[in-house]
Amino acid sequence: MQQLPRAEDLSETYTTARAGLTVRKMTHHIGAEIDGVDLSKPLSDEQFQDINDTLVTHSVIVLRDQDLPPKMHVEFSSRFGRLVGHVVKRFGLEEYPEVTLISNVVNEKGEKIGADRAGMIWHSDMSYIQRPVLGSMLYGVECPTEGANTEFASMFAAHDALSDDMRERLAGLRGVHDYAWHYATYLTHRPPLTDEEKAKTPPVTHPALRTHPVSGRRAIYLGEGLTRTIEGMDDAEGRKLVVEVSDFATQPQFVYSHKWRVGDLVMWDNRSAMHRATEFDNSQRRLMRRTTVEGDIPF
Repeated sequence: MQQLPRAEDLSETYTTARAGLTVRKMTHHIGAEIDGVDLSKPLSDEQFQDINDTLVTHSVIVLRDQDLPPKMHVEFSSRFGRLVGHVVKRFGLEEYPEVTLISNVVNEKGEKIGADRAGMIWHSDMSYIQRPVLGSMLYGVECPTEGANTEFASMFAAHDALSDDMRERLAGLRGVHDYAWHYATYLTHRPPLTDEEKAKTPPVTHPALRTHPVSGRRAIYLGEGLTRTIEGMDDAEGRKLVVEVSDFATQPQFVYSHKWRVGDLVMWDNRSAMHRATEFDNSQRRLMRRTTVEGDIPF
């Protein structure tokens, strides 16, 4: 595992080791904006490695003012690993099915072209599959003038702040991650999942605390949105613990809130961060493009 510095140990602004990129911390624990990167031009191996290291260290990276058509979005994302499309295929771009649209825009048939009001409960993307995604990359095409922020919480910092008793308790537990339950509970404004979509996403279990495969740091891996309960516990009791831990992990001191601008590209490490979207006036157009990179089995 790599010996990378912790976000809290770095200066507010610093330059990266290989390519000399400028990194500005967004908060003490999570989030960093990287200057000096133009994704419309080829990236050197040194630039890419510095970007990847910054992601591992800060869990969230922000690249502003990017001109990123879908093809280039896919190409950049693919440098991190194999891309994974969403289980609900109707939200994908026809020519680039690995790109998911997050949008309230309506097509000529009166149908939403993307996932509307998605991810508004704290979660880690696609934690409901056996190999949850390493990272997600979201690009702002059309952004409301107010609201629709994305909040990110550091599961590294939250883990380190746990009491010794709670950390010991969670170390022996596994969360039950359940997309069909999540969809039926929080996404009732959308058409229901098909039987085929449900069959692709049976409930899975993952450790309540996971080890980051690159840095070796420990992180909380329970989120109110996708973790239904705790394996081996009564459903209600397990659900209560999930919400308690999720609420603890998303306190303001652990959170960076990103205010979107057109041309923003934000990538986050699902192995060490949870996130949620915030409310906004849904009469304002919102169009975002997301890719997700395959990860590893949590341990």
